[in-house]
Amino acid sequence: MPVTVVETIAELRAALRGRTVALVPTMGALHDGHLALVARANELAETVVVSIFVNPLQFGPSEDLDKYPRTLADDLAKLEAAGVEFVFAPSVAEMYPGGSSETKVTAGQVGTLYEGRSRPGHFDGMLTVVAKLLGIVRPAFVLFGQKDAQQVFLVQRMVADLNVASSVEVVQTVREESGLALSSRNRYLDEREKRAALALSTALEAAQSSGDRGIDAVLAAAQSVLMDEHLVRLDYLSVVNPATFLPVDDDYRGKARVLVAARVGDTRLIDNELIHLGG
Repeated sequence: MPVTVVETIAELRAALRGRTVALVPTMGALHDGHLALVARANELAETVVVSIFVNPLQFGPSEDLDKYPRTLADDLAKLEAAGVEFVFAPSVAEMYPGGSSETKVTAGQVGTLYEGRSRPGHFDGMLTVVAKLLGIVRPAFVLFGQKDAQQVFLVQRMVADLNVASSVEVVQTVREESGLALSSRNRYLDEREKRAALALSTALEAAQSSGDRGIDAVLAAAQSVLMDEHLVRLDYLSVVNPATFLPVDDDYRGKARVLVAARVGDTRLIDNELIHLGG
């Protein structure tokens, strides 16, 4: 069955009436990580909706909104092959008829840390558009990838805090054979930069292997890997409590998540890994 592209909220609501829906929100430029979300969505619900919308609210003035890859024809071919029934591809005017959104969801303290410190306002914009999509589609399930760990945490908290009747499903990070986490921005990397970008996943592996020796050892092991790759410019390296997404203290023991962000050439990449701190 060919995929149906819907551009208006009214048309989408009419098409979905009475259906059990799983929603996969995306900004397009789809890769196998997105298709893993689609595969899981197909297991959860009779109808899968993939939204493709490059959301201006989550881009800062110096970020790559204008050059963010827009590959709708290729995306539609992938989604049709994956058995997706509906693609919601609204215009900016459809999503923000007043030119912006006076009402916004605030991400709180965690939204100002890590990615939020490097990209002020990003998470407020992300949560606002996700809240709008949940209100438009009213899915039983909404799916996100673990690669964007801070985003996942904030969406889960928003859904809980606002009593949204959707279950958040998280799919593990999809990686290339080399270990590099899949990202729509990987296409910006040349071959030399792509090899250098492997330092992020290698640093996370080093951190994971050092977990039984405590947080200092974890950070030292990861930093050593990153410092050895001159094309990588570290933005942040943090170890957080998965339950609060706040930095762990020196005597913390148990599950923790290591977050890393860096520029490789002109391309900004993020990654993360779950580790266990303490013996």
